[in-house]
Amino acid sequence: MTDLADLVTRNLLEVFNQRDDATRRSAAAELWTPDIRFSDHDGVAAGTDAVDEKVEQLQARTPGFEFRVAGPVHEVQELATLDWDYGPAGEEPVVSGTDVVLVRDGRIAALYTYLTKTPTS
Repeated sequence: MTDLADLVTRNLLEVFNQRDDATRRSAAAELWTPDIRFSDHDGVAAGTDAVDEKVEQLQARTPGFEFRVAGPVHEVQELATLDWDYGPAGEEPVVSGTDVVLVRDGRIAALYTYLTKTPTS
Protein backbone atom coordinates (compact mmCIF):
# COMPACT_ATOMS: atom_id res chain seq x y z
CA MET A 1 0.00 0.00 0.00
CA THR A 2 1.36 3.42 -0.92
CA ASP A 3 1.53 6.32 1.51
CA LEU A 4 -1.48 7.93 -0.18
CA ALA A 5 -3.53 4.73 -0.01
CA ASP A 6 -2.55 4.34 3.64
CA LEU A 7 -3.55 7.93 4.37
CA VAL A 8 -7.07 7.66 2.93
CA THR A 9 -7.67 4.22 4.45
CA ARG A 10 -6.55 5.42 7.87
CA ASN A 11 -8.84 8.45 7.56
CA LEU A 12 -11.83 6.18 7.02
CA LEU A 13 -10.99 3.64 9.71
CA GLU A 14 -9.12 5.67 12.35
CA VAL A 15 -11.09 8.92 12.09
CA PHE A 16 -14.57 8.35 10.68
CA ASN A 17 -14.87 4.92 12.28
CA GLN A 18 -13.45 5.96 15.66
CA ARG A 19 -16.03 6.69 18.35
CA ASP A 20 -13.57 7.61 21.08
CA ASP A 21 -13.25 11.40 20.80
CA ALA A 22 -9.65 11.70 22.00
CA THR A 23 -8.39 8.87 19.80
CA ARG A 24 -10.26 10.20 16.76
CA ARG A 25 -8.98 13.76 17.25
CA SER A 26 -5.42 12.53 17.66
CA ALA A 27 -5.61 10.61 14.37
CA ALA A 28 -7.24 13.58 12.62
CA ALA A 29 -4.47 15.90 13.82
CA GLU A 30 -1.95 13.58 12.19
CA LEU A 31 -3.87 13.02 8.95
CA TRP A 32 -5.56 16.38 8.21
CA THR A 33 -4.25 19.84 7.41
CA PRO A 34 -5.54 22.47 9.87
CA ASP A 35 -7.61 24.06 7.09
CA ILE A 36 -9.19 20.81 5.84
CA ARG A 37 -12.44 21.17 3.89
CA PHE A 38 -15.03 18.38 3.93
CA SER A 39 -17.84 18.48 1.39
CA ASP A 40 -20.79 16.11 1.22
CA HIS A 41 -24.50 16.18 0.43
CA ASP A 42 -25.15 18.13 3.66
CA GLY A 43 -22.77 20.96 2.82
CA VAL A 44 -19.20 22.03 3.57
CA ALA A 45 -17.26 22.04 6.84
CA ALA A 46 -13.96 23.91 7.04
CA GLY A 47 -11.26 23.38 9.66
CA THR A 48 -10.53 20.45 11.91
CA ASP A 49 -13.07 21.37 14.60
CA ALA A 50 -15.93 21.71 12.10
CA VAL A 51 -15.09 18.45 10.34
CA ASP A 52 -14.75 16.62 13.65
CA GLU A 53 -18.18 17.95 14.64
CA LYS A 54 -19.66 16.47 11.43
CA VAL A 55 -18.10 13.11 12.29
CA GLU A 56 -19.57 13.28 15.82
CA GLN A 57 -23.02 14.13 14.43
CA LEU A 58 -22.91 11.23 11.98
CA GLN A 59 -21.91 8.81 14.70
CA ALA A 60 -24.64 10.09 17.02
CA ARG A 61 -27.27 9.41 14.33
CA THR A 62 -25.93 5.91 13.59
CA PRO A 63 -25.06 4.02 16.79
CA GLY A 64 -23.51 0.62 16.13
CA PHE A 65 -22.65 1.45 12.51
CA GLU A 66 -19.16 1.02 11.12
CA PHE A 67 -17.32 1.95 7.96
CA ARG A 68 -15.76 -0.80 5.87
CA VAL A 69 -13.40 -0.43 2.93
CA ALA A 70 -15.25 -1.61 -0.19
CA GLY A 71 -12.53 -1.59 -2.81
CA PRO A 72 -9.00 -0.56 -3.64
CA VAL A 73 -7.70 2.96 -3.38
CA HIS A 74 -7.25 4.62 -6.78
CA GLU A 75 -4.72 7.40 -6.96
CA VAL A 76 -2.94 9.83 -9.21
CA GLN A 77 -0.52 12.50 -8.01
CA GLU A 78 -2.11 14.08 -4.88
CA LEU A 79 -5.65 12.73 -5.51
CA ALA A 80 -7.12 9.45 -4.29
CA THR A 81 -10.52 7.77 -4.17
CA LEU A 82 -11.76 5.12 -1.79
CA ASP A 83 -15.07 3.23 -1.93
CA TRP A 84 -16.68 2.36 1.40
CA ASP A 85 -19.76 0.78 2.98
CA TYR A 86 -21.48 1.91 6.19
CA GLY A 87 -23.94 0.00 8.30
CA PRO A 88 -24.48 -2.06 11.44
CA ALA A 89 -21.47 -4.14 12.42
CA GLY A 90 -21.61 -7.57 10.79
CA GLU A 91 -24.63 -6.74 8.60
CA GLU A 92 -25.27 -5.56 5.07
CA PRO A 93 -24.38 -1.89 4.54
CA VAL A 94 -27.14 0.69 4.65
CA VAL A 95 -25.12 3.30 2.77
CA SER A 96 -22.22 3.10 0.35
CA GLY A 97 -20.11 5.89 -1.01
CA THR A 98 -16.84 7.16 -2.32
CA ASP A 99 -14.32 9.50 -0.75
CA VAL A 100 -12.31 11.75 -3.05
CA VAL A 101 -9.28 13.09 -1.23
CA LEU A 102 -6.84 15.85 -2.14
CA VAL A 103 -3.53 15.74 -0.31
CA ARG A 104 -1.16 18.61 0.41
CA ASP A 105 2.23 18.05 2.04
CA GLY A 106 1.34 14.49 3.00
CA ARG A 107 -1.93 15.35 4.75
CA ILE A 108 -5.57 15.51 3.70
CA ALA A 109 -6.46 19.05 2.65
CA ALA A 110 -9.86 18.33 1.08
CA LEU A 111 -12.31 15.46 1.36
CA TYR A 112 -15.32 15.11 -0.92
CA THR A 113 -17.80 12.35 -0.18
CA TYR A 114 -20.63 11.23 -2.40
CA LEU A 115 -23.14 8.47 -1.80
CA THR A 116 -23.55 5.64 -4.29
CA LYS A 117 -26.17 3.68 -2.34
CA THR A 118 -28.73 4.99 0.15
CA PRO A 119 -31.72 3.34 1.85
CA THR A 120 -33.97 4.83 -0.86
CA SER A 121 -31.85 3.90 -3.88
